[in-house]
Amino acid sequence: MSFLDNLESTLKNLESQEERDPTANARRESERARTLAAAPWAEKLKQSPYTHQLMNAAAAAGHRIRTKIYMAWLGTTFRLEARGRKLELRPTEDGIVAVFLDDNEEIRSERISLEDSPDNLLNAWIAQLPVPVPVAAPDPDAEED
Repeated sequence: MSFLDNLESTLKNLESQEERDPTANARRESERARTLAAAPWAEKLKQSPYTHQLMNAAAAAGHRIRTKIYMAWLGTTFRLEARGRKLELRPTEDGIVAVFLDDNEEIRSERISLEDSPDNLLNAWIAQLPVPVPVAAPDPDAEED
């Protein structure tokens, strides 16, 4: 079977699945409506001085606690990640929500204002980061067998 035949077969299978699931179209439409409703907040989040201040403060805080804080845009969501914990700023139709995650499990969430300082949010997230376990250096005076 050639690549194109395989692709055509896969597309036909997907179409038949959609025909069998009448709620798929409604789900897609509701997801699209939510995305469109959150779009103005997503744009504000990307253009806001709040986000730029948060990036700068996170870089400085990471240096201070000797931990690399990874920052990334995932679609309209802004994510900070360090030591297995994440902080996501998610635009919604009602505003922007900060979600604290541990192993991709939501710990808590809170609504934020782009008019406030990001320092309180960043400090709350850093306070819940696990403390790294120091690795013992090998003893140079120890005798080897």
